Amino acid sequence: MFDKPIASYYLLLTRKQPKGKIVAFNRVPIRDAILLAAILATGCSSKQNGLFQGYLEGEFVYVASPLGGLLTNLVVARGAEVTKGQLLFELERDAESAAVLEAAQKLSQAKARLEDLTKGKRPTEIAALEAQLERAKANLRLSELELSRSIKLRDDNVISPDELDRAKARRDADQAQVASLVAELETARLGAREGEIEAAKAEVQALAAALAKAEWSLNQKKQFAPADARVHDTLYRVGEWVAPGNPVVSLLPPTNTKVRFFVPQTELASVKIGQRVSVTWDGAATPYGATINYISTQAEFTPPVIYSQENRAKLVFMVEGIFPPAQANELRVGQPVDVRPERAAR
Repeated sequence: MFDKPIASYYLLLTRKQPKGKIVAFNRVPIRDAILLAAILATGCSSKQNGLFQGYLEGEFVYVASPLGGLLTNLVVARGAEVTKGQLLFELERDAESAAVLEAAQKLSQAKARLEDLTKGKRPTEIAALEAQLERAKANLRLSELELSRSIKLRDDNVISPDELDRAKARRDADQAQVASLVAELETARLGAREGEIEAAKAEVQALAAALAKAEWSLNQKKQFAPADARVHDTLYRVGEWVAPGNPVVSLLPPTNTKVRFFVPQTELASVKIGQRVSVTWDGAATPYGATINYISTQAEFTPPVIYSQENRAKLVFMVEGIFPPAQANELRVGQPVDVRPERAAR
């Protein structure tokens, strides 16, 4: 919880200084100093009708891009209120835009090739095959007529057997030519082979995935507010290079503000998960209500008995409570507060 052991802070704060010297309190981090003060005051404050010391804590949301780049547009400023979906910042994205254009063009080419393969040959090529088939059919009809006449002439012993055989051979050749052109025409209408079509489909799918990845990379260069929140801080200025994954804006949604206070172990049984507490601080017009949602399972010691673990009366447990969103939006993180649990009616 502390950057240093509590004992170190206690010795720093209580150490006697030479006359005319000033104690270097700035060595103590602000939040830890608040926490230390709350722990130091817990022993006596808990005796004041169940009043406990604490402070307001915030769980910040750090918005970053998974890709690096030059910060070209910072839309928000520290302290501003933003709504869900509002643009926060934008990184340079010329390379990603070019990658999207390239991927889109490659996908368009692959789709055109697949469409061409499934269509078969061009209409003019199919028309030429159909004309050849009609001519072959005409030749077949002619050869069949010649064969019929040759058979009658052979029966009358007008022609020789060799002439009849030649007529049969011409008829058979014309039949084969017709069958060949019919098969060729059907193949032309079917398009490419099944294996080629499947390969073209796989190429289209791969290029579609590449385009989706390029578009995702392009979109990541713009980051938007994930929820209604207050801008706690901006960590870069326009023109600076932002490394991948480095936060540019930190947000504090109202629901992420909570109260953290410390309860002596002698009164730990008086607080429970779901219990309401009343929170006040200097200058507050009215108390704010919160609900306990966490009680630490680990005890902490309050100075100066940090090394005297036998004295259980000096043990404290950290307790956290959450506020309604409407109230949480009015709170300020780091504010020291007084917390009074509401007692159940008997």
